[in-house]
Amino acid sequence: MKRKLQNTTYKIAPLLALTVIALIWLFVCEGDIVPSFMLPSPIDVFTAFIKDMPILLTHAQITLQEALYGLLIGIALAFVIASLMDRFKFLYNAFYPLLVVSQTIPTVAIAPLLVLWMGFEMTPKIALVVITTFFPITIGLLDGFRSVDSDQINLMRSMKASKLQTFFIVKIPTALPSFFAGLKISASYAIVGAVIAEWLGGFEGLGVYMTRVKKAYAFDKMFAVIIFICIISLLLILLVTVIQRVATPWVQSSKRKIN
Repeated sequence: MKRKLQNTTYKIAPLLALTVIALIWLFVCEGDIVPSFMLPSPIDVFTAFIKDMPILLTHAQITLQEALYGLLIGIALAFVIASLMDRFKFLYNAFYPLLVVSQTIPTVAIAPLLVLWMGFEMTPKIALVVITTFFPITIGLLDGFRSVDSDQINLMRSMKASKLQTFFIVKIPTALPSFFAGLKISASYAIVGAVIAEWLGGFEGLGVYMTRVKKAYAFDKMFAVIIFICIISLLLILLVTVIQRVATPWVQSSKRKIN
């Protein structure tokens, strides 16, 4: 009974926190503590969110395409890079520092160059998403590959399994939990990367729409877009979580045993 109560409390805690924040936000706006042109009321934001939903959905289709294409390419690129770095130690020593350095470059600094080189179509947006998403997945896969039990490797060798068989039978299943941990981070980065690229050039997308409403000083619509982007990112993370549960049932069963 006590455990059920704790689980219920943990589940409703985020909802309670959001409710408290919304009430404070409403009190600050309705009490004229902060001017409306600086912080729109949550009621105005909600109204703009509902009213502009058709427009948001239209722009979201473009942003989601850019994010999903970039994420899929990022996954493929991360898998190849992580596999090669795990197989060849000199590649790991040569490229791991470069991967870390690549993440120190601000995304906003890369986006204008990509737009300059690739134009204003979808290509530079996808490229930026790839750059922002492949690193967490690569690191997750590398950590997963290196966490394989040496006894399992020795067992496969004793059974005269090839390195390729060992890789697919032992290393990949072991690395899946770490892979999905990195994928959850990359899923949220994908939307943000696409939006940032759209800020600097484009014809459609949530980033383009944000730029337009900002120039019109329609901050209620600006907040509505931000909330909409957060919802999309959370839904993508939820989708990854569902796929993880389907792809790694042994992890879920071990968690149930522990609980």
